[in-house]
Amino acid sequence: MSVNQPSDNLDALNQETRELWEQIAPVWDDFMGAEGNSFQTVLIGPATERLLGIQPGERVLDIACGNGSFSRRLAQLGAYVVACDFSANFIERAKLRTTENADRIEYRVIDATDYEQLMSLGEGQYDAAVCTMAIMDMAAIEPMLSALTRLLEPGGRFVFSVMHPCFNNMGTTKLVEEEDRAGEIVTTYSMKVRRYLHQPTVKGLGILTQPVPENYFHRPLHVLFDACFQAGFVMDGLEEPAFGPEHTSPNALSWLNFHETPPVLVTRWRMAG
Repeated sequence: MSVNQPSDNLDALNQETRELWEQIAPVWDDFMGAEGNSFQTVLIGPATERLLGIQPGERVLDIACGNGSFSRRLAQLGAYVVACDFSANFIERAKLRTTENADRIEYRVIDATDYEQLMSLGEGQYDAAVCTMAIMDMAAIEPMLSALTRLLEPGGRFVFSVMHPCFNNMGTTKLVEEEDRAGEIVTTYSMKVRRYLHQPTVKGLGILTQPVPENYFHRPLHVLFDACFQAGFVMDGLEEPAFGPEHTSPNALSWLNFHETPPVLVTRWRMAG
């Protein structure tokens, strides 16, 4: 697993990951648009907003902000946002898309795996922090978690979302079965989990049209949560959103058809004590 790689390997993986995302960023920006795709607008965004509970005037750090879709939503909710990403390409595109509430968002090129870079954002300056669907793209998460314990003010909360480690990883297969039950055609959607505990760092396509595959760093729940616990966080909120029956797709294997399987996990953390 990536979290057990020697530090020199992690540095190389992180550099490779950054270079890949510089190439992928334009395609992702076009695909996500100003507000994000259905994953963001139906599943991730609403769950994250519920767990964050943003109040007008709060300062929020958006880590690995991509093209800034959620940063703009936070500003719309009345927050002041510092948004960062290690892809300069993404940050430029985020700035171009920010036409409203621009005075509430500051974009920075920051590598979330670099503790010192994160600390340059200001100790004790943030009421909340968020990281949307990016932890599985990070070669290491310990520097980010350690920095957050100092970047957040006392009582501050951290909400992150990831591809669900149990059901949405490179060791799972979507299954669609059709059978005739006494004259009624019944379609069943399910998942086959081939590997969960131990997966190597692998490349995959988040969008079929992206020019190169990206790196995926799988962390099973006990590894993901233990990293947070070791940093001094406790979890006090969790959601596993899935698409409802009102969402369907003619593509049988689309996540829109898997109504009983959550493709994402969203959690909230606070400092212990």
